[in-house]
Amino acid sequence: MATNLDLEEQEQLDALKHFWNRWGNLITWLLIAVLAAYTAWTGWQYWERRQAGLAAVLYDEIGRSAQAGDIARVERALADMKGKYGGTAYAAQGALLAAKLLHDKDKPAEAKAALAWAAEKAPGDGLKAVARLRLASLHTGDKAYDEALKTLSASFPEPFVPLAADRRGDVLLLQGKRAEAAVEFGKAYQGLGADAGDYRRLVGIKLNALGIDPEAGGTRTGAAS
Repeated sequence: MATNLDLEEQEQLDALKHFWNRWGNLITWLLIAVLAAYTAWTGWQYWERRQAGLAAVLYDEIGRSAQAGDIARVERALADMKGKYGGTAYAAQGALLAAKLLHDKDKPAEAKAALAWAAEKAPGDGLKAVARLRLASLHTGDKAYDEALKTLSASFPEPFVPLAADRRGDVLLLQGKRAEAAVEFGKAYQGLGADAGDYRRLVGIKLNALGIDPEAGGTRTGAAS
């Protein structure tokens, strides 16, 4: 009986050895690949959390410096964020915050540079859209109308499309292109929808000023064109 058991165990061992000799290397490499992928994933998650945490510290620094009106510290902190944590949302938000202070402190070139960076490098389309809208406003304020229209010609996420159309209408109106401005204001009015409230009414006022009834599909009201 013992001999039979010994023979069965030996056969099982031989079968296991045969299986391992044939498939052992493949199984080992598959396990290594799985473990490596898991390690890389957890490492990436840790790195992203660490980057976001460090970027948040610099964002707070920009906020405190902006409140204190310390332009030099704001610019240093923003440069650090762009250089070390440029792929984080905090960096883009920091650029937006810094741009406001720089503009308020009569540093328009630096403000535009911060917004242009955010418009290109921000990790989310929403942040890019906000940066483009603000950049276009600065160009409009400087009467750089062609630059403003160029900025507003970029692709915008759906919620921002009516806002971009409204800004284009403003620029075109300042250029004396009333008919083209009316078209853009019409796009903005229809895109905003009734739930936009006061903003939509403001766009409607712009259309009325151009002799357009916004509720009548572009029909002129009789005002001077």
